[in-house]
Amino acid sequence: MGDRFGRHVRQRLIRYVVDLYQRFDSVLAPCHAMANRLTEWGVPNVRVQSLGVDLEQFHPSRRDPGFRTAMGIPADKKLLIFVGRFSREKNIDVLLATMRALGSDYHLLLMGPGMPTQVPSNVTVVNRCCGSHEVARALASSDALLHAGTRETFGLVAQEAMASGLPVIGARAGALIENVPLGAGVLCQPLDPDAMADACSALFSNDIAASGRYARHFVERQFSWDNVIGSLLTHYVDLCGLEQLDARVVRR
Repeated sequence: MGDRFGRHVRQRLIRYVVDLYQRFDSVLAPCHAMANRLTEWGVPNVRVQSLGVDLEQFHPSRRDPGFRTAMGIPADKKLLIFVGRFSREKNIDVLLATMRALGSDYHLLLMGPGMPTQVPSNVTVVNRCCGSHEVARALASSDALLHAGTRETFGLVAQEAMASGLPVIGARAGALIENVPLGAGVLCQPLDPDAMADACSALFSNDIAASGRYARHFVERQFSWDNVIGSLLTHYVDLCGLEQLDARVVRR
């Protein structure tokens, strides 16, 4: 909101957030960067609680050999993908500039509502809301996720891509710093199409399949629903001062 309406609006909203959140016994933030920001603003009792990923829905087995043909994308192109809404903080203009810099060896699939239609020739746009099955198929059928967003509080699409066996090329900002580990992709200078193009070249010059496998293993270890729900239940146990959960609660 501060980006859109200026510093005074930002400060008023910070005061509102602090006034609201300090009324709660616990505040859960999806990454350390956001937890630290809330703490700096003066919000007490902040804990980190990540989101979870559906590891069955988003899986390398969703890859469709006929996907590129169906989308009109040549089979010999290095296929990048981004899925999300068109909003300022996603920096779609940086993705388009990156594709101009990369040239014809690369192709980008943009999926989501409001995406621009005037794009370089090496970009294909699906300008609508897409269901999870369609997204899972598209992710698993691509080679890497391209993500220029700088305000991610968790980066769910990055984790869904990694669960699908894709490495991530992203901006070194927000939650991507925490959630895209070395070996599962390449992070670069934010808002810099040339740096992002160099990161793409670096990723594809190495064993991209190995990076994708490592990305999948990372998400399995960190963001499975079993791990996430277990962590959430631990927060509630601590908050309520309980020694252990009632077995009936766990079953529910």
